[in-house]
Amino acid sequence: MTDSRGEVAVTRSTDTGDPYPDPGLPPHEPRPTDIDEAAAKRAERQVATMFGVATLLGLGFVVAYFAVPRDASFLGFGASNFALGGTLGLALLLIGIGAVQWARKLMSDHEIVEERHSASSSDEDRAEAIAAVRLGAEESGIGRRKLIRNSLIGALAVLGLPVVVLLRDLGPLPGNGSAHTIWRRGTRIANDVTFKPLRPEDLELGQLVNAVPASLEDQPEGAERQSARAKAAVLLVRMEENDIRTVPNRRDWGVSGILCYSKVCTHVGCPVNLYEQQTHHVLCPCHQSTFDLANGGRVVFGPAARSLPQLPIMVDSEGYLVAQSDFTEPVGPSYWERG
Repeated sequence: MTDSRGEVAVTRSTDTGDPYPDPGLPPHEPRPTDIDEAAAKRAERQVATMFGVATLLGLGFVVAYFAVPRDASFLGFGASNFALGGTLGLALLLIGIGAVQWARKLMSDHEIVEERHSASSSDEDRAEAIAAVRLGAEESGIGRRKLIRNSLIGALAVLGLPVVVLLRDLGPLPGNGSAHTIWRRGTRIANDVTFKPLRPEDLELGQLVNAVPASLEDQPEGAERQSARAKAAVLLVRMEENDIRTVPNRRDWGVSGILCYSKVCTHVGCPVNLYEQQTHHVLCPCHQSTFDLANGGRVVFGPAARSLPQLPIMVDSEGYLVAQSDFTEPVGPSYWERG
């Protein structure tokens, strides 16, 4: 309405203080699928077709993964990537479009007003939520419309196959290779510089020698050989036999006061090498973990969590120092799977 000056005058509601009346909701207009069963069946077949094609595309992804060569090209693109991306992308797209069409054309269509409520739900609210979920399942028609339900289940089930197949690209399982080295029974112990096999008489009392398996020369050149050398590196030390506090199950692991230990610190894998002749302690220079070589390599100081692994040794028929076996425990840093 306008006043005498021609200006607009706003009429305020005396009940709520709102300057504009509540316009309410427009009249509900039914959809064609709500009043025409033929249209509903047609929409149902369309949605089911999308889900069915998505199923075929998921299977096509698996076929393309194995059938299309990785070095093949298509329209200037890698054929394998093109096929995998196209099949998986279209499968996801069709499932999404089908779900939207299902909701727009076939699920129940009515307005719902939700009043605001407190953040914490009461028992009544929880019960109401469960009832709403059940009602939604009922109104979606998933129980009645078996064609849509079954085709959707098929599409989603096949969609998991690409995930399983792609696990192949993660490479071989790690296995327990980290728990073993190239030391074997009869493997000679060699100086790590000259690769000359060592005899007991080559070590003087109080001497520490860095050593490696003589079989290291049989390993192929490259990263594999370097990895094998890093894991199998050992320390040979000679001390008075009376100074050795022998662990009960290691009485025959030494030769005339000569003991052999892994050179890899059990903290984070640094090389230990600083030796104190009087105390028979060997120190890791990186984090100061200290091990007593006269007492089974036990940790006496620092952050290391376990003793240095000891390699059992003996003398072969030609008088050379050799391993009795591989290490009886994993070498290298400690973690939750190691004691």
